[in-house]
Amino acid sequence: MNNTHQPLDWIDEQLGTLQQRGLCRGLSTRQGAQSVRIVIDGQEAINFGSNDYLSLASDPRLTAAVQSALHQYGWGSGASPLVTGHAEPHRRLEQRLAEFEGTEAALVFSSGFAANTGAVAALAAVGDVVFTDRKNHASLIDGCRLSRADVRTYPHADCDMLERLLAKTSIHRRRLIVSDGVFSMDGDLAPLKELVELAQRYQAMLLVDEAHATGVFGQRGRGAAEHFGLEDRVHVRVGTLSKALGCMGGFVAGTRSLVQWLVNRARPYIFSTAMPAANAAAAMAALDIVENEPRRRVELLARAEGFRARLAGQGWNIGRSASQIVPIIVGEPSRAVALSAALRERGLFVPAIRPPTVPEGESCLRISLTHGHTEEMIAKLLEVLEVHKHNEV
Repeated sequence: MNNTHQPLDWIDEQLGTLQQRGLCRGLSTRQGAQSVRIVIDGQEAINFGSNDYLSLASDPRLTAAVQSALHQYGWGSGASPLVTGHAEPHRRLEQRLAEFEGTEAALVFSSGFAANTGAVAALAAVGDVVFTDRKNHASLIDGCRLSRADVRTYPHADCDMLERLLAKTSIHRRRLIVSDGVFSMDGDLAPLKELVELAQRYQAMLLVDEAHATGVFGQRGRGAAEHFGLEDRVHVRVGTLSKALGCMGGFVAGTRSLVQWLVNRARPYIFSTAMPAANAAAAMAALDIVENEPRRRVELLARAEGFRARLAGQGWNIGRSASQIVPIIVGEPSRAVALSAALRERGLFVPAIRPPTVPEGESCLRISLTHGHTEEMIAKLLEVLEVHKHNEV
């Protein structure tokens, strides 16, 4: 037997290939709290990379809620929700989320990823068909795969193609359309009006992932469905606690029967230990802030609109962004990495996003604005970007 090769040697070869293509990733370490100013790998920087859209991750009101709950409930939940893990704060959070979303019920998952994969795979199975936008989040894509249903992927936001696909599915038992509300890399909003009309016309279920819209869009902060006035026509709404709400976890909101079905069929819910009760307490404190301080989302979106206009004026390609997520699409991975590194040298943390997170040829800088960013911080980023754009010409 030849012992010169080991079973995992192929990993080094594949990592080398990723390195050559400019696609190999590494971990950075943040020292201190998540905020608009961070120290990462020992270097101070203004943070344009976080999804902490309302700047609540380090809010003292959330910290106080955690500390209070820790005294009563400890930290670990010790079991899945269906065993002994479902604590009183979880129940109260689910009730609060249902009230916040204007639905009959809600169910809390350990992560937004788990909520998406669990919900999609519980709603579709062999004999069904799922339609997914090409730029949906990985959790939706994985949920489609795990469902074992037939999966039809349509080009990004192309409702004409979606309708053609829907028209060819008469042999399937059930139809499910899944889409992000705000797309996580492009920052554009889903064509929800067209999606709800197609769902109704073809008797399909519609699931919308509001992860990047919850707390930010809509009069009450409920997300893209509220923003478009379509809440009653979206059958399943998925949200996260880990972005604008500054906590961890995810949730599904909808009818009581939907939630009861997920309790019985959503595998990530059934087979995962429940989130700490203290996290549920923090999420309730965050919901209070979202409801009582609407100026946060109003100011954030106004700031983002002005920022997008300035970037476009400098000649950058920002795609169809219409939110607090603003990509600068540069094409090749090496160019995105180089530009990110140049900004880092000026004290600006803006991550480079490369395939497979984005399609080939669409590597970008993903700028994430938060309520905590000041006009001065944004002006500094624009100033540095303008210099680099000028040097490219």
